[in-house]
Amino acid sequence: MRRDWLASPACPEFNGRDGPESRISIVVLTHQRPLELARSLRHLCALPEQVPILVVDNGSNDGTCAMLEREFPQVAVIKAGRNLGAAGRNLGAAHVMTPYVAFSDDDTWWAPGSLALAADLLDRYPQVAALTARVLVGTEQREDPTCAQMAASPLSRSEPLPGKPILGLLAGASTFRNDAFLATGGYQPKFFLGGEETLLALDLVSKGWTLLYVPALTVFHYPSALRNPERRRKLLTRNAVWSAWLRLPAPLAIARTMELAPDVWRDAGGIRGWWEALRGLPWALRHRRVIPPAVETMWRLLERSEASGKNQGAALLKR
Repeated sequence: MRRDWLASPACPEFNGRDGPESRISIVVLTHQRPLELARSLRHLCALPEQVPILVVDNGSNDGTCAMLEREFPQVAVIKAGRNLGAAGRNLGAAHVMTPYVAFSDDDTWWAPGSLALAADLLDRYPQVAALTARVLVGTEQREDPTCAQMAASPLSRSEPLPGKPILGLLAGASTFRNDAFLATGGYQPKFFLGGEETLLALDLVSKGWTLLYVPALTVFHYPSALRNPERRRKLLTRNAVWSAWLRLPAPLAIARTMELAPDVWRDAGGIRGWWEALRGLPWALRHRRVIPPAVETMWRLLERSEASGKNQGAALLKR
């Protein structure tokens, strides 16, 4: 496949005040949601930054690709051939020709100006690997509760930064330094969907990178009705157990597993859910790389913050 199709603006008919933004591209992940995807692409194509746009289609068989060819010929498309889950983003990032990449889901889009600001911040702060945006939900544009939790993060750095240090990500509302994303391996394919951000965040910070929540960046989220929340909860709890044994020191991994036990039983299907989580542990232990002490300290600080009630959502920052 040619890799030069992302070298030109995705939507040349929209003329930004300063011309096309050449430092950042958008990767949109989709599966079986052509109507939501079309709505999001209309917003993304209208951005004044005129950034290159790439859609990764995770094996849709509902005419999504035909719709893209018909209505958005200026948008590049990669056909994954099957549903890769979150790892479809890895495929998109591998084909991006810009130093930075912004991820969107098929029911999210970036606010005008946010991508240019993200590129400016990544230029200015070379120690930062990823910036997570504020997320506004639905027509009423209510702030996603996770945003307040990230804003209340107890983590800090000695140097001045343009946002709050966090130990997590929102996959469909983050921009990355693309070489850092790829070098870390992106999202773990075995996780499929649900809590995939935890492992990537731990690996990035373990390599010395900083992750920030930057509320000056904005993403709009119109949640799709085509969701399976029960399945997502099941995968979320299973993947949280796997993440603990992939990266946490044994005492923390045991404590985290016990903490998750009620969720696994309730959300993942009782005995069957535990079987699904436990049968993945041999794989997790084979690929286990324990986080360094400095990252363990960050994790424990989040735990203390949650336990003290200062940040009731601190656990979400570890997912």
